[in-house]
Amino acid sequence: MKYKDYYAIMGLDRKATAAEIKKAYRKLARKYHPDVSKDPDGEEKFKEVAEAYETLQDPEKRAAYDQLGNHQPGQDFRPPPDWGKEHGGPNFSFDDIDLSDLFAAFSGSRQRAGQDGRKVSMPGQDYEVNAHITLEEAYRGTELELNLSVPEYDENGLPRRVQRAIKVRIPKGATDGQRLRLSGKGGKGMNGGRDGNLYLNITLHPHPLFRVSGHDLYLDLPLAPWEAVLGATIQVPTLSGGVRLKVPPGTRAGQQLRVAERGLSKPHAGAGDLFAIVQIAVPTVVGDQERALFKALADGSTFNPRGHFERS
Repeated sequence: MKYKDYYAIMGLDRKATAAEIKKAYRKLARKYHPDVSKDPDGEEKFKEVAEAYETLQDPEKRAAYDQLGNHQPGQDFRPPPDWGKEHGGPNFSFDDIDLSDLFAAFSGSRQRAGQDGRKVSMPGQDYEVNAHITLEEAYRGTELELNLSVPEYDENGLPRRVQRAIKVRIPKGATDGQRLRLSGKGGKGMNGGRDGNLYLNITLHPHPLFRVSGHDLYLDLPLAPWEAVLGATIQVPTLSGGVRLKVPPGTRAGQQLRVAERGLSKPHAGAGDLFAIVQIAVPTVVGDQERALFKALADGSTFNPRGHFERS
């Protein structure tokens, strides 16, 4: 089990008073709350602060935590031999749990029942996983089966790791970096508590043709010199099949030609666009006739692509 220094997380001395703990929590919760924090790691820090406060604000759990000793953050350690018997019950096991599981179990065994003896409902745990999908799957939507190792609690309120297979539906139009919430797909609630949520962090695999920016797609479009100069109607690929694109005469390298609503679907209506970025492709192998044509063009043309050099 890896050690977490709850005092250091909250910026407190180990002798901090209950009032100091509460004050530090309020300050840090405001700082890292996901709705207001601009820190890219704010949400994770908010969870760490909440976990630390959940233990330190409770005198009984804080005393049990202090008995674990003081270790380096992330250091592997094992609680004292009698810790489990005193705080977790006779059948308590430290196998395959982390510190948050440990104190969830401590809370469950000590405080699952209310003062009047009735069981208190508890919400299920939220899970967060990365979902790697192809661009084609994002375009049409897909279904994944996730095999997760998650903590669940037995009838005594003690944690254990179990394997769960969860089928999830990813709607069409999912974008890279998007965070999807699947309500009720997380851990099971206890004593009538709601089930937790499952959060999917979407990651798109690189595509050989398309680059993605939000719901828009970008495609490099090679044109022959004569297609760029004279204009042309060409076939370009999209995620739903090829389409005809009109290239206007005098098209320049780097110019973006827009194909409307051929990107990823948007949540409520419509879709992003496909942008074809023009690249002028020069033939590397030419025959005698082609060389003669290019020579005639060079001899007869007055076009100077570097004329601005002379004017500077």
